[in-house]
Amino acid sequence: MNSKPAKVYREKDADKKVLKNKTLAVIGFGSQGHAHALNLKDSGYKVIIGLYPKSKSIEVAKKMGFKVLPTAEAVKEADVIMIAAPDMKQPDIYEKDIAPNLTKGKTLIFTHGLAIHSGLIKPPAGVNVVMVAPKGPGHTVRSQYLENRGVPSLIAVHAGGPAAKKIALAWADGIGATRAGVLETTFKEETETDLFGEQAVLCGGVSALIQAGFETLVKAGYKPEMAYFECCHELKLIVDLINQSGISGMRFSISETAKYGDVTRGPRVITSATKKAMEKILKEIQTGKFTKEWVAEYKGGLKNYNKLLKEGEAHPIEKVGQRLRSLMPWAAKANANIKGAQASFAAVINKK
Repeated sequence: MNSKPAKVYREKDADKKVLKNKTLAVIGFGSQGHAHALNLKDSGYKVIIGLYPKSKSIEVAKKMGFKVLPTAEAVKEADVIMIAAPDMKQPDIYEKDIAPNLTKGKTLIFTHGLAIHSGLIKPPAGVNVVMVAPKGPGHTVRSQYLENRGVPSLIAVHAGGPAAKKIALAWADGIGATRAGVLETTFKEETETDLFGEQAVLCGGVSALIQAGFETLVKAGYKPEMAYFECCHELKLIVDLINQSGISGMRFSISETAKYGDVTRGPRVITSATKKAMEKILKEIQTGKFTKEWVAEYKGGLKNYNKLLKEGEAHPIEKVGQRLRSLMPWAAKANANIKGAQASFAAVINKK
């Protein structure tokens, strides 16, 4: 708890000249890829897109004014290459199209540290390897840029030293991150904290807590609709308050009854046993056990992964929630926007 606060880099700290007259390639045109590419293009840099031949994103990227090439050709042409493909697809893309076309002095950029930290990708000597990881989804990185703001981002250097750091900082500046603030980390720290947060708190922990609360109330005879409202729907209110003002700030905004229940009953839910389970999850991440398991699952056809997702979709809270959300016009509108973005990033990207 005594670690020093991380330095926050701003626009004045970025040297835009390091990317001037260079060709920047973004491999992939998904959530993060499209945002980085568009923001960098609007910042005045030369950006090309690398995609596999039958990608549905080719026409979308072309309509947005990008030169689109097969991945291997994009890597050959570029000085700086960002791999914006899903974690488990990155090793194959790297081995097939990127590695054969990497030459000394080029720079590889990642948006997440897993592939490098776990050794799934092992770049050769003489190639800069850095990370630029915005702490927000791609559509937010884009929308904030268009509003002359930015999303805070992390940078890290795996290989290349100070020169590579300058490239990472310039890239972060180009996507608008220095408007909000850029913090330096390591591939190890980003990977392990990111995986732990997803598994123990943000996704795994929260999802399981919501379902357990819902099940407890329904088992006790309360209406499923009431259980949904109290254990799921109102979570956004609390999370928004925490996001805005921290946990103490959230407590300032809720009733005294809620506060008392919070500070006296919360520790009975998150017990020493829960913390031990969290420590075990973290240890599995640190030792590489989780990554090995995930790689094996992916290569094995994702059977258990798909089974667990289907079980989650069949949970009673999903049917109740779907019916109640249909009564909320704003929820229906948000869902329509998300589906539209999935079908075509253009709808979200061009919305100003």
